[in-house]
Amino acid sequence: MANLRVHNDRLEVHLTPAEKSLALRGADVIVQRDDIRSATITDDPWIWVRGIRRRGTEVPLVIAVGVWKTHSGSDFVLVKGKRQAVVLELSDGEFDRLVLSTSRAAELIDRLKVGAPDDDDVEAAAEAGAAGAAPDDFAQEETSGD
Repeated sequence: MANLRVHNDRLEVHLTPAEKSLALRGADVIVQRDDIRSATITDDPWIWVRGIRRRGTEVPLVIAVGVWKTHSGSDFVLVKGKRQAVVLELSDGEFDRLVLSTSRAAELIDRLKVGAPDDDDVEAAAEAGAAGAAPDDFAQEETSGD
């Protein structure tokens, strides 16, 4: 289950060991908040997967994890099934766009808004274990295996 953490200056997508293997990637994805140009919630994340898979794994309509090469650069995709997703358009950095499945997309976007409260880091909690999560936890999504 990917762990999304929103900090004052960055968004961290902590990948599980299985997701790192599927993505053929050794490191987590870190995006500076200043680099996020726009955020969109979509009910069909598959229409946002563009380009050619460069590194990673894809089983259409089941799972897509990794880097997709486009004419303008690269996208990082972490999509599972037909779950709701957040599409983050980026202005600088390693990727041009992130497509991340999450069932709590609205909360993630609220945390990313400019002028959002700058409290301590907001950590993500397991979706299944959200009932026992700390009050500032908001999202952790299952992206590999059921």
